[in-house]
Amino acid sequence: MELASYADFAVRLVNSEQPGRGEDSLTSVEAVRELFGAHRQTARRTGEADVTRLRAVRSRLRAVFSAAASGDEVLAVDLLNGLLIEFPVSPQISGHGHLDERGRPQWHMHLADHAANATAGYAALACMGLAWQLTGTGVDRLGICQADPCRNAYVDTSTNRSRRYCSDRCATRANVAAYRARKKLLENAEATVGTTAEAAAEAGAGATAEVN
Repeated sequence: MELASYADFAVRLVNSEQPGRGEDSLTSVEAVRELFGAHRQTARRTGEADVTRLRAVRSRLRAVFSAAASGDEVLAVDLLNGLLIEFPVSPQISGHGHLDERGRPQWHMHLADHAANATAGYAALACMGLAWQLTGTGVDRLGICQADPCRNAYVDTSTNRSRRYCSDRCATRANVAAYRARKKLLENAEATVGTTAEAAAEAGAGATAEVN
């Protein structure tokens, strides 16, 4: 697996909670196992304690995304380095039995799983993937969705680094809300202008009546 793709582990974990909506899907052992996706072997060691442990890691990873989104690159790196020290990885060269057209193994870097528990294994993969993504494409590629109340984390893969939302759904919702806000502002401005013009006309009419 491409090392940068492990960053998706961090995104999935952070987005298991919706702070703005008061929702949290990380509430059971099965929910922890689902986070691992195809990496079910690492998930086999999951226990009740991993629910609490992963929630703590989740808060720290969200802080990394939030720091990056606010432009504080140094803080984002410091926070991620703290996690990397606490949850180290064991890189190994692997071929997974896949051969190229010449019959030779397709060697690539693989993050081996020697963690003592599911949380340590998951955190190691998530943090290494995030670090690889951060150093390869830049801290500004990590973001927090700007559509209220959504605060999902995302990795910006756009060519012009212009992404502001976690999904097309949130982008559409934000655009509709912005359009409605502009429309209401325009309607209020037009109403104010109309009222002012009407008041001026009435004042003018009153002044003419007094002269006559």
